[in-house]
Parts: sequence; C-alpha cells; structure tokens
Amino acid sequence: MKKIIIADDEELIRKLVCDFMEREGYQPLQASDGEEALALFDEHPDTALVILDIMMPNIDGWEACRKIREKSSVPVIMLTARSQEFDELMGFEAGADDYVTKPFSPSVLMKRIAVLLRHETTSKSDVLVLEELKIDQSAHAVWVNGESVMLTLKEYSILLKLLLNLGRVFSREQLLDDIWGYDFYGDVRTVDSHVARLRTKLGDWGARRIKTIYGMGYKIEEVPNE
Repeated sequence: MKKIIIADDEELIRKLVCDFMEREGYQPLQASDGEEALALFDEHPDTALVILDIMMPNIDGWEACRKIREKSSVPVIMLTARSQEFDELMGFEAGADDYVTKPFSPSVLMKRIAVLLRHETTSKSDVLVLEELKIDQSAHAVWVNGESVMLTLKEYSILLKLLLNLGRVFSREQLLDDIWGYDFYGDVRTVDSHVARLRTKLGDWGARRIKTIYGMGYKIEEVPNE
C-alpha cells in the first residue's frame, strides 16, 4: 500500500482527501503544517507522494517542498486557495510536480495522483548513456560527468521522453498531455519553465543537447557519427 502525505492546516480538507485516498487503496499520512510534513517524510522514507498546501503555519508549502527536494525526487502536488499564476510558478520553482487550486474535486486530485505514480513506476530497468549523461531508469537516477543530478519527476519524465526519442521534436502540447495528463488545466508555459530548469540542472550537456525548435517544440539532438 503506497503511503501519501497530505499536509493542510484545514482538518476537514485533510479528512476528505484521506477518505478518497483510502478508497483508492493508498495509505494517507496527515500533517497540519509543513513542519509536521517534513517530520513525517523523514519518518516514512518510503513515501510515494506528498501533497502540500501552500499557506500553512510554521513552515509553508513552498519551503517544505524545497526541503524535500534537497533529499528526494518524490512526486509533490501543491494545493492553494489562490488562482494566481505567481503561486503556480513559485510552486514549480520550489520543485513541485503538479499544482491544484482550491476548491478542487477530490476525484480529480485522485487522477492527478494516479498519473504521477504511474509515471513513477513505468521506468524500464536499464541504463541509458549519451555522452556525459547517464540515466539509471531502475533507480530513477541521473548523473552528468559522474555527478548526481536531482530532478523532479516532471523534469525526469521530460528528459527520459526526449532521450528515448533522439532527434524527434515534441510540441509543448504533446509533452503537456503525455507527462501532465489530458486533464491538466495548466498553460503550455509550464513545459517551458520545466525545460529551462532541466537545461540548467544538466549544465553544459543540457545547453548543448536539449534544443528548442522555434514554433514547434523541443528535442534532444542525436550525437553525430565521428
């Protein structure tokens, strides 16, 4: 049974989400603020996914997400009562994988959870290497020049999709549908911000190999034969 942490200072929301998670076969772990969420995450390192409300006492959702990202690539969904683009961008900058605005349908949240966990478990057990880049799909790990690179699940999924389809251009809409899911209501600029951070994290390799095809989308260039 997969463990999911739900952190929200509103008890009724936690209870509602937990009821739905239990019906779907998940094991919910409740926290009333970011500090409790981090303690739960340390206590349960096998946690499969974390849901964080943004506006919480003690430690807010943004800071909790950043601290989780320092040690794990576990999928993170942010919850907020606001609908401003600033909140969404802040959540993604903190390393979140998805974003849900209150009020929300618990059924839709369950679908978002299922999509993230499905992407988490569909990796093949082999190693991919392209020049200085190495991906171990079974370990969900990435290295550049032998240095470990911490990616969010969405960043990892974009990298893997492009790497498995060298030379093929994927539009922003295709990446949004394939990686975020058809029921995602966000903007295609979400893809742009994730690709930009992915390039930065992968350093020179990312800048050299992840190409923007203007008016079309993104691709990873094939290595030319010597």
